[in-house]
Amino acid sequence: MAAAMAASRSLRKLLIRRVMAPTPQGLSLSLCPMSSIAQDEASTAAPREAPDHNYESLRVTAAQKHILHVQLNRPEKRNAMNRAFWREMVECFNKIAQDPDCRAVVISGAGKMFSAGIDLTDMASEILQPHGDDVARISWYLRSLVSRYQETFNVIEKCPKPVIAAIHGACIGAGVDLITACDVRYCAQDACFQVKEVDIGLAADVGTLQRLPKVIGNQSLVNELAFTSRKMMADEALSSGLVSRVFPDKVGMLDAAFTLAAEISTKSPVAVQSTKINLVYSRNHSVAEGLNYAATWNMSMLQTQDIVKSVQAAVEKQELKDVTFSKL
Repeated sequence: MAAAMAASRSLRKLLIRRVMAPTPQGLSLSLCPMSSIAQDEASTAAPREAPDHNYESLRVTAAQKHILHVQLNRPEKRNAMNRAFWREMVECFNKIAQDPDCRAVVISGAGKMFSAGIDLTDMASEILQPHGDDVARISWYLRSLVSRYQETFNVIEKCPKPVIAAIHGACIGAGVDLITACDVRYCAQDACFQVKEVDIGLAADVGTLQRLPKVIGNQSLVNELAFTSRKMMADEALSSGLVSRVFPDKVGMLDAAFTLAAEISTKSPVAVQSTKINLVYSRNHSVAEGLNYAATWNMSMLQTQDIVKSVQAAVEKQELKDVTFSKL
């Protein structure tokens, strides 16, 4: 063991000297275009059902190596979110967070749209006929209920694996809560977005009002959308920053989402997951707090062998997709 550690330290020192030395002619450490690295990976494996992911409202497939595809799978109900969905999303993403093979996730909707939001026909009794003998007990019950619903999307944000939302058609109400908890958002040209809750007599309470202002950085626009429930179309979603890319149709959007996921999956899982955790932390803390957190985080993560492997690949002009990183 001591000999192995000594050899690893020697290799680190050698790589550091080579990287810090003047760059040899023709050697570039810049990133290759995404398509040249990930295109082959994105088009090889056929989807297969992911083991240990059996749900009523979701379909989870192992789309490609290291990539899971989570589909909202009630197309006949416009992917409306019923009681099973609110429970199953938590179970699904808690499993994904602990899955050492998964490095990236794509979320999409089956059928003609992403999601019509909450399934009022299935959820009405739980919301409109709450349990309790008096105001205090009813209120306590409702607070617990809302907190449980909030966790349905909190698990996406807390999951260390990057989550890419691929949105087509309508994304309404709780659908917006869901996508704002994701890390990257792509949409098709036919997509539209609605913060719909005011139209059914309530304030959005599972993430949109808290995350959307930070996603698009425009409080005036957020207020307008939330007060009126007007539709935001794909081009406005792009210009406002809600999505980062718009594609002509669902097929092209999903291809791009999986290509992005494949690109992410070639990187060190220590680096990617550490990056997400630090980004989420820093969003809600000061710069000084974020830097302190990063320093504390990296005092252990900088000791990973993934740095050695990544730097060695760069020095040897090897693509990261050909490097074997240990599971995480």
